[in-house]
Amino acid sequence: MAERTPMKAIGLTEFGGPEVLRVVELPSPEPGSGEVRIRVHAVAVNPTDTTFRAGRRAAQLADRTPPYIPGMDVAGVVDGVGEHCDGRLAVGDPVVGLVIPMGPHGGTYAEQVVVDQRSVIHAPKGVSAAAASTLLLNAVTAHLALDALDLSAPQAVAITGAAGAVGGYAVQIAKSRGLTVIADSSAGDEALVSAFGADHVVARGDDLTRQILDIAPGGVPGLTDGALLDGAALAAVADGGAVATLRGWNGPTERDIRIHPISAPDAATDTTLLEALRDLAEAGTISLRVADILPASAAAEAHRRLAAGGSRGRLVLDFQSGLSH
Repeated sequence: MAERTPMKAIGLTEFGGPEVLRVVELPSPEPGSGEVRIRVHAVAVNPTDTTFRAGRRAAQLADRTPPYIPGMDVAGVVDGVGEHCDGRLAVGDPVVGLVIPMGPHGGTYAEQVVVDQRSVIHAPKGVSAAAASTLLLNAVTAHLALDALDLSAPQAVAITGAAGAVGGYAVQIAKSRGLTVIADSSAGDEALVSAFGADHVVARGDDLTRQILDIAPGGVPGLTDGALLDGAALAAVADGGAVATLRGWNGPTERDIRIHPISAPDAATDTTLLEALRDLAEAGTISLRVADILPASAAAEAHRRLAAGGSRGRLVLDFQSGLSH
């Protein structure tokens, strides 16, 4: 067998702060049966990347040899197709993918990544790779959260963290379903949240639940908790209502309120869903937002900036300019 050409990636050999991220060299991956290889152009930096780096997934990686490669979102071009693929994707196609970094090939912080073909779709037309890379993880999360709440137009949904990447998509998808949206906003983001289509914008803070109850006496039937308020959000929810939580909180609850923990990896191979979200982006129904683009070698800085907060949209790592140690 011919020796495989090396590639560079951003990885870690021990869990910890942003400083553990390093440029590493790995063999170029070969796509297996039902897999495609992507030449990576851009990678969105998500909160899940920082928790991966810090060791939250250490138990799932215990049988793997480091370096561990973070990253779930990717945009690039197909440069290899394995056997037994369905013909939907071809070499040269611009694509986006949703990747599970605990999987056999690691995450997306690499010059090339091999992905299950079902998790890869054609990129939205007319947008940059950087913008395209911000789509799937956050839009899938928002979609799953709204599906879990199972509301019908014109019922009201409350969305916390509405200026964030998941929250912004949740507002826009909820509006596309005809729901009445009550969304929170910190000072200075009111215009942004309103532009997403929120029917009512309330101020984030200790008075949030009272403001929601002023608009929806008795509480809303469903709430998507992008701000990670957990139990503090329950007072805004009606008896027998539901909360979609994004970081694994599962109660305790009260008044027969149901809790739905949301996990985007559950839908990573749902090609039909991924394509539907791509179509929403192409139509302008959901907005792709890039906060800033950094060279891939600045991944540690991107993690620091994400932890500091205040970004509107996603920080993106550019892999097209190459990686250096």
